[in-house]
Amino acid sequence: MKLILKYLKNYKLYVFFNILGVLGFAAAELGIPTIVSNMIDRGIVLNDKAYIYKLGVLILTVAIIGGIGNIVLAYCSSKVSTSITRDIRNDIFKKSQEFSHTEYNKFGVSSMITRTTNDAFILMQFINILLRMVLLTPVMIIISMFMVIKTSTTLSMVIGGCIPIMCFGVYLIAKTSNPISTRQQEGMDRLNRITRENLTGVRVIRAFRKDRYETKRFSEANEDYASNAKKLFKLMSVTQPAFFLLLNMGIVIVFILSSRMIDAGTLQVGKLVAFQEYMFHAMFSMMLFSMAFVMYPRAEISARRIQELLEEEPIIQNPENAVIHGDESGTLEFDHVTFKYPDGEVPVLHEISFKARKGDTVAFIGSTGSGKSTLINLIPRFYDISEGSIKVDGVDVREYDLMSLREKIGFIPQKALLFSGSINENIRYGKHDAVQSEIEHSAKVAQAYEFIADKPNRFEEMIEEGGSNVSGGQKQRLSIARAVVRRPDIYIFDDSFSALDFKTDAKLRKKLKSETTDAITLIVAQRVSSIMDATKIIVLNEGKVVGMGTHEQLLKDCEIYYEIAASQMSKEELER
Repeated sequence: MKLILKYLKNYKLYVFFNILGVLGFAAAELGIPTIVSNMIDRGIVLNDKAYIYKLGVLILTVAIIGGIGNIVLAYCSSKVSTSITRDIRNDIFKKSQEFSHTEYNKFGVSSMITRTTNDAFILMQFINILLRMVLLTPVMIIISMFMVIKTSTTLSMVIGGCIPIMCFGVYLIAKTSNPISTRQQEGMDRLNRITRENLTGVRVIRAFRKDRYETKRFSEANEDYASNAKKLFKLMSVTQPAFFLLLNMGIVIVFILSSRMIDAGTLQVGKLVAFQEYMFHAMFSMMLFSMAFVMYPRAEISARRIQELLEEEPIIQNPENAVIHGDESGTLEFDHVTFKYPDGEVPVLHEISFKARKGDTVAFIGSTGSGKSTLINLIPRFYDISEGSIKVDGVDVREYDLMSLREKIGFIPQKALLFSGSINENIRYGKHDAVQSEIEHSAKVAQAYEFIADKPNRFEEMIEEGGSNVSGGQKQRLSIARAVVRRPDIYIFDDSFSALDFKTDAKLRKKLKSETTDAITLIVAQRVSSIMDATKIIVLNEGKVVGMGTHEQLLKDCEIYYEIAASQMSKEELER
């Protein structure tokens, strides 16, 4: 409820009119039976036509007020519930943009999607019921009970016996539905995760002929979700029939008692008609309130899941009095950097130290799992180091404004990622105000211009979701063009040439060399041929620097580097 109240404060005016709508609707629903009672007992019995016409006009007036109130109630409750859901989703998305890789790993992408969509939708339904029913029903119950007691104390005992039974039933249903709702939302997370894995890994699944296995896995998750949903629906479906059974039993008892009272002259017919209406409104309002109460556990679970995400404090945060520009232009320094993952026990990088200046190309090579990609992920603060310091332009990256720090970097990830949209939009992602000549120039540098020019719509050709309509090499070249167009101070290539043939690779490196003369270039590579011309090559093994120098120096002094080179190059090439 705290989460809902927090957002309700932004819509006080609508809530105020919502309350007015509640009062108008309640006045009509409970006022008309009273007027009809007087019309029967005083107008019809005494044959007072003037009185009947007068009350008829009054009924019409009250009905109009009730209709307007109902319209206002429906509009305000819908407006507030949909607006709050929109705000919650915006805040979740905004919060997710602040998360580091650690928080993404903690929650899981599938769970975050579920919280943004399904959980927010459940809250929207509950808020709508809260504003329409939960505000209305207490008013209806209190006034109805007052009118019931005022009309007939004897008959009111019937309702007094029914309400405790209803309350006990609601309590049992709510208590039973809470754990089922929790399992259902967890099942939705699992469904989303399996669906996402199947859609993104469809080629691997088909290649390994795991279609039946994945179908079975999805079917089991779906069956589990459906089973919990059925249990909830069964619980909900019991509420209404049980209520009407109780109501009808109450009406039968009222008819039996009232017939004797009318025969004895202690109750008028009009009063009985009014009493039936009051009784119906009292018990029906109680049922509506119970339905909202039954929905509360599920809404409370969804609210808790959303609140958990919104209250998560990112490990990587912008510092106070953040630095925007450093004093030393064009420098990058690692000073005894040690790093271990937040959930890890053993460091994956140990005492890494090196320095690079403007115009330098620093390459990282080593066996799989040696820490190459981890190392470069520390520069834009995807993770924070455990010990030591990383300085860009003479300033520790932890003291930088995050946006300013990342503005200095052109990052080309190991797995090239493109967004749905045109080629122009994907390249301009690196620099939103880039003109067409800049986009074309970056495409030429990245060796992407030729295949773009062959497309029917050239730079306006649409890229499908995930870049599924371009090859792996084309994805990498477009990713490189996206980084080149922003002309950053630091280029980071995380094994970004792996899908390129040797000819394209050579052309691209030649173009990049002239393009990056005023920047620091960092390259993670598996191919020795891609880094032979680097100013400095750093050899990593199990998170430690085991060699540093030029290609020629490392061939002589570093056994691990020599072994890597020997596995890729001929004897003649090694001896040059």
